[in-house]
Amino acid sequence: MCGLAGVLRNKPLSDNSESVLENMGLAIFSRGPDSSGVWTDQINGIGLVHRRLAILDLTEAGHQPMHSVTGRYIIAFNGEIYNHLDVRGELEHLAPRSWRGHSDTETLLTAIEVWGLADTLKRCVGMFAVALWDTVDKKLFLARDRFGEKPLYYGFCSDGSLVFGSELKSFRAHPDFKAVIDRDSLANYLRYNYVPAPKSIYKDVYKVEPATILEFDTSLNLLSKVCYWDAVEKIQQNMLVQFDDSDTATKTLEKVLKHTVKEQMLADVPLGAFLSGGVDSSLIVSLMKSQTDVPVKTFSIGFNEEQFNEAVFAAAVARHLDTEHTELIVTADDALQVVDKIAAIYDEPFSDSSQIPTFLVSELASKHVTVCLSGDAGDELFCGYNRYLMTKKVWKWLSKVPLFGRKWMAAVIKKVSIESWNKVNRLLPASYKMSNLGDKLHKAANVIDATNLHELYLKLISIWQAPETVVLGAANSNIINNDARLEELDSIAWMMATDTLTYMSGDILAKVDRAAMAVSLETRVPFLDHRVFELAWRIPLQQKVRGTQGKIPLREILYKYVPKELIERPKTGFGIPVAEWLRGGLKSWAEQLINKDRLKEEGFFDPEVISIMWKEHQEGTRNWHYQLWAILMFQNWYEKNHK
Repeated sequence: MCGLAGVLRNKPLSDNSESVLENMGLAIFSRGPDSSGVWTDQINGIGLVHRRLAILDLTEAGHQPMHSVTGRYIIAFNGEIYNHLDVRGELEHLAPRSWRGHSDTETLLTAIEVWGLADTLKRCVGMFAVALWDTVDKKLFLARDRFGEKPLYYGFCSDGSLVFGSELKSFRAHPDFKAVIDRDSLANYLRYNYVPAPKSIYKDVYKVEPATILEFDTSLNLLSKVCYWDAVEKIQQNMLVQFDDSDTATKTLEKVLKHTVKEQMLADVPLGAFLSGGVDSSLIVSLMKSQTDVPVKTFSIGFNEEQFNEAVFAAAVARHLDTEHTELIVTADDALQVVDKIAAIYDEPFSDSSQIPTFLVSELASKHVTVCLSGDAGDELFCGYNRYLMTKKVWKWLSKVPLFGRKWMAAVIKKVSIESWNKVNRLLPASYKMSNLGDKLHKAANVIDATNLHELYLKLISIWQAPETVVLGAANSNIINNDARLEELDSIAWMMATDTLTYMSGDILAKVDRAAMAVSLETRVPFLDHRVFELAWRIPLQQKVRGTQGKIPLREILYKYVPKELIERPKTGFGIPVAEWLRGGLKSWAEQLINKDRLKEEGFFDPEVISIMWKEHQEGTRNWHYQLWAILMFQNWYEKNHK
C-alpha cells in the first residue's frame, strides 16, 4: 500500500518541479512512510512522486517510481497484485527473464511491456491505482482497480497543468491548485455521506472511476476512457449460469474463498485481520486459520454502551479459533478525541459516523501488524443488509395504495406538527406508544410518495432528502446514474448491485482506506476479489436468503469452523451514539461549527434551516443526528483545510 501523485504540463516543467512534487508526496506521507521517490522528465512536462509502504520486497528493488526493463514505461503504483506470482509464471513461460527483485510492481511493469496495460489489468487480481508514463508515445495512463479499493483523483490547476494523486491533500500542496468547492457535489455529499464518483468536492477535479483506464497526451487531452472490466455485464453473464443446487454452490464458494484468502495472506510484513464476531469477519479469520500453522492476529474494539458493543462476540469467536486477539474498549472520551482528527484523515468531506470506530480499530491493529484483512462486501454480495428485505416488504404494502392516496397521506401527516403528533402519542394505550412518534411519522411522509421501489430505496438511503434546499447555490443533488441494464434485475438483486457499484466504493472502501492509511496500515478485502464477486452472482437469491435471514452460503461455510450459537444474533452496525453525543460531549464543539453568523459568513448553508434542526435535536423532539453530522463533518473539514 502506498501513495502517489504527479503533474503533467503541456510545456516543460518549472525549475522547482521536484520540490513541488516532494511537497505533494509529503502531504500523503502516512500512505507511505518507509521511503519516497521522485522522477521527472523536464522537457516533456511529466513528474511522478511515490510514497512507499513496503509490503512485498522490502529492498531497493521495490523502490518507485519504477522503470521497466526497456525503459519505455515509468510507473507509480499503489496497491497489491495478489496473483503476481502466477503472472510472473506466465511471463516466464513466454521467455526466460532476469528479475531485479520479487515485487508485484516489477511484475506489473514487465506484463505491461508484453501485453499492454488493459490486457495486463484484466489478468491481475488485486487492488490498485496506477499512474503510468509511456516514454515512446508520450502518454499518461491513470487506472484504478475493479471496485475502487484504492483511490485516484485527477484535475486541473490554474496554469492548466493536470495534477493527479491518491488523495486531494497532494493537490492542495501544489502552488497552482485552486480549491473551489463544487456546490452540487456538496449537496450530493449531504445526500449520501460521501461525494459519488466521478465528481469530487472541488470543481474541475474528478475521481478515476473503478475498472477504468484514462489516457492523456502532452496537450492534456483526454484521449480515451476504457472500462477494462464491466461489473454489470458480469452480473448479467453469471445470472444466466446460476447453480441449480445450494450444496454445489456452497462448496464452490468455499473453495474460491479459501484460495482468495490464501492469496491475500501473501506479505513480507506482519499480517492480521479485523474481527467483529459477525458472519463476514469470522469467516475470513476462519479461512485464514485453516491455511496457516501460526495463530492469526485479530483485532476488535468495543464501547461501554451495550447496544454498540460487539467486542464480547468477537472475543468469543477469537477464543474458539485460538487467535492472538487484541481488544480495546473505547470510552466516549476516546472516541470524541478522534473527531478532531477526521478532517486530516479524510481528503474530502465524509460523514459515515462509523469512520470513528474504523479509525480506532485500524490504529489498534497498526501497533501490531502492517496488513489487515477485513470482511467488507459480504452484505452487498450475499444479501446481508436488513434494508433489502425490509424495502421490498414496505413497497409490497405501499404499492397497494394508489399514488394519489399516498401523497394525500403524506400531506396530512406533515400538516400536523411533530409536537401535536407527540401529544397524540401520549394519549395512546401503553402498548401502542412509540418514542418520538411525530419524528418517525414525518420521516415516513418523506418516502411514502415514491413512485416505484427503486425510488423508495434511494429515498430510504438518502441522509438529506432535498439537500439543495440547504446548500446555497446547489442545483442538483443526485448525480448517481444507475446503469439501465440493472433495471432487468429483481428488486433485491437491483439493490445489492446498486450498493456494490456506488455505496461500496464511495462509502465503505473510502472509509476503510483513509482510516487505515492514516496509520500506515494496509487493508485487504477478500470478498472483493472479482472471482468471488462473479461467483456470488451465480448463486440464486433464494439460496442466499432463508426467511428473513441473508448470507446463507457464508453461514453454512462458517459453521464448519465456528459453532452457530456464537454467531446467531441480531445484526448491529459498526456505529457510535452520535445522537447522544451531540446533546452532550460534542455539543460545544458542534455549536461553534454551526454558529449562525459563521454559516452566514461562509455562505455554503442556509443558517435558518440548520438552526431549527439543531434546536429540535437538542430539545429531543426530532432526531437529526445523521443530517447534522454531515453538516458538522463538512464544517470541520473546511475549517482545517481552507481557513
